[in-house]
Amino acid sequence: MLSERAITAALRLLNRDYLAQDPVDMDSLPGPVPGTGYVLYAHVPFCERLCLYCSFNRFLYREDRARTYFRHLRDEMRMVAELGYDFPSLYIGGGTPTILLDELAATIDLAKDLFSITEVSCETSPNHLGPELVDALSERVQRLSVGVQSFEEKLLRQMDRFEKYGDGKTLFDRVSGIVGQFHSLNVDMIFNFPSQTEEILRKDISLLRATGANQTTFYPLMASPKTRRELSRAVGTIDYVREAHYYDLITEVLSNEFKPTSAWTYSRDRDAMIDEYIVDYDQYVGVGSGALSFLGGRTYGNTFSLKDYGASIGAGRMSVIKRGRPYSRKALMRYRFVTDLFGLKLDKDRFKADFGVPVEQGLWAEIAFMHAAGGIASHTAEEITLTQKGRYLLMVIMRETLASSNDARDQAREALPLEEKMLLLEGDACHEMVFPEAAAV
Repeated sequence: MLSERAITAALRLLNRDYLAQDPVDMDSLPGPVPGTGYVLYAHVPFCERLCLYCSFNRFLYREDRARTYFRHLRDEMRMVAELGYDFPSLYIGGGTPTILLDELAATIDLAKDLFSITEVSCETSPNHLGPELVDALSERVQRLSVGVQSFEEKLLRQMDRFEKYGDGKTLFDRVSGIVGQFHSLNVDMIFNFPSQTEEILRKDISLLRATGANQTTFYPLMASPKTRRELSRAVGTIDYVREAHYYDLITEVLSNEFKPTSAWTYSRDRDAMIDEYIVDYDQYVGVGSGALSFLGGRTYGNTFSLKDYGASIGAGRMSVIKRGRPYSRKALMRYRFVTDLFGLKLDKDRFKADFGVPVEQGLWAEIAFMHAAGGIASHTAEEITLTQKGRYLLMVIMRETLASSNDARDQAREALPLEEKMLLLEGDACHEMVFPEAAAV
């Protein structure tokens, strides 16, 4: 698809500037701006097994290491509260946030004490689903997102998820066993894996529907340049031409029961929460090792080093070690354009109120491109909405942005001291794909 190739090429150039960060020595994030809405992201970087293709900050789980980390995470939340921030929503990603349920519960409880949080989203893994998780989280978490990726044994084995999480029946039973326990139960799925056939994809969609889960997110296979090379050697080259066809297939097969609630999320219920918090909030604060914040048109990156993170928090200072270059006014307009349309609707009045010009004037080239590509369904005085093709193009933008973020994370991991790199080599590694449960644009 010509429009997909154009967007992919443009984003791979633009994201080098948008995501670039320079080293800084900061004791704290900047404080909040009155009248601005923010969301809180908390990162838990521990997994029972490490995944070679995962670019998010993660380390092999060990209980003493993880308990110390959770204490530091709560201390950092207190620092954020002292700066004057407040949040209505908390997203917890990883890693595997449910690795220690008692620590996770204590962290959520503290966040609700410190801030005006009414919505909590949390990621988990299939092997953690069960009565213990439901008991600990059903009253604390409104949206639980479980990474299934596929029910197909061939794909599970290639991603080295079969031994880790079980076969398709085991995954199906675990998901269906907790249906109804959370306001939104989201199942993360993958599409466009090199060996995935249309038959496999249709079977995955059918089983997903049969679980009874009220939401699903179908992520395209996303890979940084490094990961694309590794994927090509291990299982084959990613076929971006086929991607658009698979996207259409997913949307059409789900359409009787699920409606799009973002460019890659589909929900049975109109009031279901979605995982991309940037749709509702332009700015966010990230706590935890490897977390990212976006404040005042700049990104701020926390250290990937567990040792340095603990030392900073223990000394009463935050662990920000990188700061992005200021976004230009044009870049901020594009950011709003992407995040609003990723959520399927651009509010033209809000855009004009924030930037002082109509979107047609501020982003005339972007609007013209989307019209020419057949991506705009309606363009009224109040809003812009997308066709199915437009939703696919917004998914491509997110795919490329997150792939670029993964590249930056790969570089941050390479910069870790040798003793912490060793924490990435313990135990058996798995070949699992990367998905953007809490990644931000």
